[in-house]
Amino acid sequence: MVPAIGGVTVDDVTSTWTVIVAAGSGSRFGGPKQYELLGDRRVIDWSVGAAREVSDGVVVVVDEGHVGIDAGADAVVVGGSSRSASVRNGLAALPDGCDVVVIHDAARPGATPAVFQRVIAAVRGGATAAVPGVAMVDTVKEVGVVDDAGDRSVVATLDRSSLVSVQTPQAFRRRALEAAHATGADATDDAALIEQDGGTVLVVNGEASAHKITSQVDLAVVAVVMGLGR
Repeated sequence: MVPAIGGVTVDDVTSTWTVIVAAGSGSRFGGPKQYELLGDRRVIDWSVGAAREVSDGVVVVVDEGHVGIDAGADAVVVGGSSRSASVRNGLAALPDGCDVVVIHDAARPGATPAVFQRVIAAVRGGATAAVPGVAMVDTVKEVGVVDDAGDRSVVATLDRSSLVSVQTPQAFRRRALEAAHATGADATDDAALIEQDGGTVLVVNGEASAHKITSQVDLAVVAVVMGLGR
């Protein structure tokens, strides 16, 4: 059921919807981390809750084994064979009135409504896309291919002052994102597809709390950062 705003369905007005990508198998974590408890809620519930505060609707993309979950979303759809394919399935579930879409990884439960608002405002202000970024704190080196001994040599040390570590949520003009995905290409984040199409991607301030959960250690770190303990 498409929610109503002031008696008018969101199909009739421009609106912002969020697609929560939660279809990963969690191979490095040892299972689907999006359903792990974090405090008194599941990881996915934190992500949906933040999106709910700033979105007119939420679509959650899950694997086939969890299609019946209660995620508190307006729609739950099955993901694809890759992250990009899962995003495309989520985009297909959006109502016609949606003109700005936010893509968020369920595995970043610490992202606050404030960072959602920042990326949405950047797109509403004219950008094709907007992503949150945090400054790099480690020295970053470019390395070459693996040699016969299994080692890699340093090619260059990069200037980290011009580098950021990119997070989600990421906001987009819906039509631009759909056009970028129409090729069927895969990317580690959706902004990369916009970049390849020549669109403008703005970087807004990210958040330390939006750390991505990949391993069991990450889950403990995020719990501490969010003040939940564990």
